[in-house]
Amino acid sequence: MKRKTSSLVLTLLVSFFVLFWGSHVLAAEKPIIIGAPLSMAYLYGWSAERGMKLAVEEINAAGGVAVGKEKRPFQVEVIDTRDLEPGVPVSEALMAVERLILNKNADFIVGGPNRSEAALAAMALLSKNKKVSIVTSGVLSPAYHKTVEKEYDKYKYCFRIHGEAGNLIGEMIANFADLKEQYGFTKVFIIAQDVSHARGAAEIMGKVAAGKGFEVTGTEIFPTGASDFSMALIKAKETGSQIINIWMDMPESAILLKQWFDMKIPALPFGSTLAAAEQPGFWKGTGGKGEFTLCNVVNAGNAPSDATEWTMKFYDAYTKKWGIEPEGLGASSSYMAVYALKEAVEKAGTLDSDKIVTALEQLDMKGVYGKLKFDPKTHQVIPSTDPKEGAVGSILQWQDGKRVVVYPKSIAKGKILLPPWMVKK
Repeated sequence: MKRKTSSLVLTLLVSFFVLFWGSHVLAAEKPIIIGAPLSMAYLYGWSAERGMKLAVEEINAAGGVAVGKEKRPFQVEVIDTRDLEPGVPVSEALMAVERLILNKNADFIVGGPNRSEAALAAMALLSKNKKVSIVTSGVLSPAYHKTVEKEYDKYKYCFRIHGEAGNLIGEMIANFADLKEQYGFTKVFIIAQDVSHARGAAEIMGKVAAGKGFEVTGTEIFPTGASDFSMALIKAKETGSQIINIWMDMPESAILLKQWFDMKIPALPFGSTLAAAEQPGFWKGTGGKGEFTLCNVVNAGNAPSDATEWTMKFYDAYTKKWGIEPEGLGASSSYMAVYALKEAVEKAGTLDSDKIVTALEQLDMKGVYGKLKFDPKTHQVIPSTDPKEGAVGSILQWQDGKRVVVYPKSIAKGKILLPPWMVKK
């Protein structure tokens, strides 16, 4: 009888430890869900997904994320917002964010929505559910970080880890000033897409350029999906413009550049946002007619440079995994957002939203595009032209089939070239 009792006790103890340790292991393996609301038919959607998944793969392979005493993996869940597509209402993007929170049980929201209007509308939903979000792709409107600053207690869960339109304008003006000094360029023609960030940026650019001694010869706004830009190009030529400043995230911008080349317009195309020209396939897609086009890819790492020791490691890893070079805005920033979350979670020791907010506000790490720190009042990543001081952007020019970084000087791999029909003989 005594032996049977001992055997029963031993069995119960074994069962207890199996259940205890089994549940402990399962808890340790429970993934941290990154919900990614992205417009997947467009560059700013798929490049963000690829950047995130590369970071997740690297982090998980290295053992995952330390949450207190547990080690847990990241997992990415993507829902297509379609918000960059013509005619798709903002409500569809909001439903995507809501499904990620309620159906996918997302711990964090990273990436989008990509369109500024949709991202701004989603802020209330994120606030209501206390979900920490890091915008990484699209969303260039200054209204995003200004909203955080204006109503911090309500919107403190919202961060942006890439540059925004105000900073992009500053970078463009710096390049215009160089072109003015080197070539005497003084006339700027502006072409923009009919979306919030582009319309607003075009208006601000006009005012800033005029204040810096440039003549703004005209502004043309095109609806998303437009496919003929010849009349605007003719106006640019007739007004003697030397720079065409472009704000477009739609793929049809490639048509604009081909028309510019075929018409031999004597004005340098300079995209503040120019999705088509950001991509490695732009050269082949335009049959080489993208030569001399400039565009801002917002953060270093989206074109080859040596901003930090991490830049080309990311660049090569992305290329190896996806069979294509980093494609533009959203690639390096989405990759770094995952690493920033890892840093914040490990510092906080928990997934508690308010503690993660504090940890992100205290973030100070070296990344693919320089030092990463958030302004604690606005939650906007702090920019710089020096990667040792802050997040560095990249302006590239297509030269002989390659994307050559020409700005900022701290990471430049070449200088701006002019098309032969603009070179004075």
